[in-house]
Amino acid sequence: MVDKRILLAAVWVALMLVYLLGDVLRIFSGDFPGKMDTIQFTQGMWLGIAVLMLIPILMILLTLMLAYPASRWANIIVAVFFFIFNLIGLPTYPSAYDRFLILVGLGFNVLTVLTAIDWVMPA
Repeated sequence: MVDKRILLAAVWVALMLVYLLGDVLRIFSGDFPGKMDTIQFTQGMWLGIAVLMLIPILMILLTLMLAYPASRWANIIVAVFFFIFNLIGLPTYPSAYDRFLILVGLGFNVLTVLTAIDWVMPA
């Protein structure tokens, strides 16, 4: 049986790869403009996006470094946050590949929550 910490860290890695794949496909397909509708992206907005996307990367390390209860709850809270965030954003993606990848990411979020809930205190 794989240690829950390793399994949770692996799910965060998989989620980041799905996000990265979506970004790469969006760039190559031309679906990634420098502005959305009439909103021009500012440096502050790009910084906010960078911080948001850094959170799952940090979760890989935090899952492995934090003590049991803090790591467990951090995984649950952050995965629920990203589930809600992506669920709200799902209708804004016009491409089938984007919607598919968001749904895969939602599945990874559910897997993270279920694995963290099932994680019992080590003896």
